[in-house]
Amino acid sequence: MPDAPYTDPRQTSPVPERTATGSIRIPSPTGAIRTLGSNPATAPIMLHPGDSISNGRRALYIVLLGALTALGPFTIDLYLPAFPVLEQDFETTAAAIQLTLTGTMIGFALGQLVVGPLSDKVGRRIPLIVVTALHVLASVAAAYAPTLPLLSGARVLMGVGAAAGGVVAMAIVRDLFGGRRLVVMLSRLALVSGVAPVIAPLIGSWLLTLMPWRGIFVVLALYGVVMLVSTVVFIPETLPVARRQEKGGSTVLQRYRSVFSDRVFIGVLIIGGMTFSGLFSYLSASPFLFQQTHGLDAQQYGLLFAVNSLGVVAGVQTASRLAARFGPQWVMAYSTAVLLLAGAAIIVTDQLGLGLWGTVIPLFVFMTACGFTFPNVQVLALDRHGKAAGTAASVIGATNFGVAGLISPVVGWISHGAGITATTMASVMVGCAAIGVLSLWLIVRPRTVGMLAP
Repeated sequence: MPDAPYTDPRQTSPVPERTATGSIRIPSPTGAIRTLGSNPATAPIMLHPGDSISNGRRALYIVLLGALTALGPFTIDLYLPAFPVLEQDFETTAAAIQLTLTGTMIGFALGQLVVGPLSDKVGRRIPLIVVTALHVLASVAAAYAPTLPLLSGARVLMGVGAAAGGVVAMAIVRDLFGGRRLVVMLSRLALVSGVAPVIAPLIGSWLLTLMPWRGIFVVLALYGVVMLVSTVVFIPETLPVARRQEKGGSTVLQRYRSVFSDRVFIGVLIIGGMTFSGLFSYLSASPFLFQQTHGLDAQQYGLLFAVNSLGVVAGVQTASRLAARFGPQWVMAYSTAVLLLAGAAIIVTDQLGLGLWGTVIPLFVFMTACGFTFPNVQVLALDRHGKAAGTAASVIGATNFGVAGLISPVVGWISHGAGITATTMASVMVGCAAIGVLSLWLIVRPRTVGMLAP
């Protein structure tokens, strides 16, 4: 059954528009239309509300929803270049500083588990506004935190506050689109969610040249304010009351049962979690690996992230085209294998003593493979669960960041007393990639997954 055309309860007396064919179009704030005519049998059928959105409005949604999606990764990663400074200021260990990152990611994961189902129940706007406001307050608290425990607590709340952006953005896209157009729209968001963790340290390293590390949290607070205002002004409600009350989707338990009873969803959930864990193992270890072991300064370290971001961009944009043609499951068949091989190559080059370039080159390949994987995980998961899009998106996000938050500190623990090396970092990356490969072939089973609808 196609979703019902979107109507915004806040809009009164919409002005009908007569087309050249004589049909009547009733616009809504999202740009979706309801088409009427003298002969309903010949009236155009819109399978999804977003099918009729203009290119200009679609571009606006991409920008705003992309910025909301980026709030989480920026909250997590913007302060990574300041890790050595934090270690000195608080007179603590690298592992203790990494735990502030873990706390943020766990808060981000838990927040999504609440926000996603809530957005399916009460709509998209209210949870997005409330939780983003929490992010602003927590960012201010982090900027003035006098001790590491207080900073860690503020970081957990920042993670909760940033949770709404990514999960609600994906749910809004699923409210409006389906099939191959969903692939294109989600690929744009995946581009942001994949690139943001990579370029955030670059921006953070630049900010450190202008301000102390506490200023980074002030910048995040301002970012949250901009997103809060943009949500209030530009983003309409895309889940009408009638769709929230549909049979089979009225309770949180029913929505969770729907997604967790889907074998393919479980499989791609594991792949997404393992891919993010490999990525964040690199992100949490890299400040110490490249600045302390290889002697890069904060700016050189940020430049390295900028180069890696090109691989993620190339991967995401290429994946969206390949997925529409060959199917996302087959794109992941190759990308997950490349993740495993690239991680193993880092270990080999490090053991051969090939230095910085021996690590950077296979690392670039690993990041490119991440770019190929991220959008296909989202497409396979969300395309199958349109009526529980918020719940499905929240489970994806919570798994990605929650599992990554638990796994990424492992690099510091296994390196304790010996310093972080490329081998210890890549060992965790290889383990995560291996689990992803097994999940694809044993749980998802690509041959059993059908092609996307037009």
